[in-house]
Formats: sequence, structure tokens, C-alpha cells
Amino acid sequence: MSMFDLSGTVAIVTGLSRGLGSGIALALAEAGADIFGVSTKGAPETGAKIQALGRRYFELCIDLSDCNAAEEIVKACIDAYGQVDILVNNAGAMRRAPAYEMSEKDWDHVVDVNLKSVFFLAQAAAKRMREHGGGKIINLASMLSYQGGINVAGYTASKGGVKSLTMLLANEWAKDGICVNAIAPGYMATDMTEAIQNDPIRNSDILARIPKGRWGTPQDLGGAAVFLASRASDYVTGITIPVDGGWLAR
Repeated sequence: MSMFDLSGTVAIVTGLSRGLGSGIALALAEAGADIFGVSTKGAPETGAKIQALGRRYFELCIDLSDCNAAEEIVKACIDAYGQVDILVNNAGAMRRAPAYEMSEKDWDHVVDVNLKSVFFLAQAAAKRMREHGGGKIINLASMLSYQGGINVAGYTASKGGVKSLTMLLANEWAKDGICVNAIAPGYMATDMTEAIQNDPIRNSDILARIPKGRWGTPQDLGGAAVFLASRASDYVTGITIPVDGGWLAR
């Protein structure tokens, strides 16, 4: 089990104030990693849980759609810890509207947060990782990296881009000891999906399609995240792991 031990490592996790990001950050901390959290409003509850595990926690509140955010985040992490070994690009945004009606403003916001920030934060972190022999980058893709969806054109486009970008970065950075992979969550019980969970018809249709018969939880992503962040996955790069209860198998 020592291959899954993250003791002595530092992980940047974006969007960890709630939901999937919080679950991933806690799993990495339980495996031994110190956490540098990035969110728009801070994550005191998640931070307290991480510290209760005996891990260090620093955070930075910043808007990821800001073009200078990536460099600021990595610099702040280096200033706090002196290193960055793991990056989890989890933060995401969604705007719902029929494709006929989606505005340019909503499109740009979703793509900026879900795809543009993923690339430039990975770029900034990888430059530091390269100097120290390598690292692990984990991007959050989606079931809509594989499927079209409805009324979420910007989200679908951005998450399809995340899957493809993950493969490209894996190709370019493998020689530097940097593994780049992604996790594609299925239908997860989070604030982002609350409206669908509360819709009896949509909720019933979704559950009928999931072989496991339930919505996923943030904790369900922990194992995949620890695996991709650890030495156990040193020969794994460029893949997207679905954590979907069997959704894609149907």
C-alpha cells in the first residue's frame, strides 16, 4: 500500500469549497498530502477537516476566469509550501440554456473556467514540476466528454475539450515525468445537480440508467484521485477514468 502513500507531497485542488472538490481534497489528505485550496469564496469547512487529519492547509480565493490566476495560484503554493507535486483541476461552471438561446457571455464564462483555466493552470504547475523531476495532473472531465447532453452547449464543449487536452498534455509532458490524466464523474449528488435530483421524472430516468442504482457522491471519486496522484499510477497517462456507476456501460 506504500505506492498509494502521498506523504510529503503538496496538492493544489481547485473548487474545493464543496462537492467533488471537497471530496477529492479530503481523500488526498487522508493519503498524506498537504493541500493548497483554490476557490472563489474560501473553504473553511474543508480546510478544518484537512487540518483535523494532521495535514497542512493553505487557501487562495481567486476567480479562475482571470487570465493571471494560474501564475498567482502556483506562485502562492510555492511560497506556502516550497513545492507542488499534484494538481487537481476540479473547479467548474455550468450555464443551462437551449443552444438557440445560449448567450456569448454564458458561453465564454463556462469555457474560460472549465477549459481555458485548466490549460493555463496545468501549464504553470507543470513548469515547476518539470524542475523537480515530475508530478501528477488530474483534470475533471465529465460524462459529457463522451456524450452530447441537452441545453448545456458550453459545458459539453468544454468537457470534451478537457478530455482531448488531457491526452495532448500527456503526450508532450511524459518525457518530463509528468503524468496527466482525467476523471469523468457520472451523475453526482452535488449542488450543481440539485435541480435534476428534485425533478421526479428526470431523477427516475437517470437512476434507471445507472447500473449501481444510485447517484454518486463526492467520496466516490476519492479512490480514483488517490490512484492518479500516487506512484501506483506512474505508468498511467493520457487516460480518462469514468467514475459513473456503470452509466457508460449501458
